[in-house]
Amino acid sequence: MSGQEKSARWKGNKASLPEKTCPVCGRTFSWRKKWARNWASVIYCSERCRREKRAE
Repeated sequence: MSGQEKSARWKGNKASLPEKTCPVCGRTFSWRKKWARNWASVIYCSERCRREKRAE
C-alpha cells in the first residue's frame, strides 16, 4: 500500500480518535494534533473552560 493510499484511508476517520469529557461543560472533545505530546495532561476542551474552573 502506498503512502497516498494510507492517507486517503485515514482522512476524515475521526471516529477512531481518542476522546475525553470536559469536567466544566460536560462536552466530549477529540484528540488534536497540537495535543499529541501532552494528551495525558489535557483536561479542558477550551481556554474558556480552563478559566471557568478557576472562577468556581
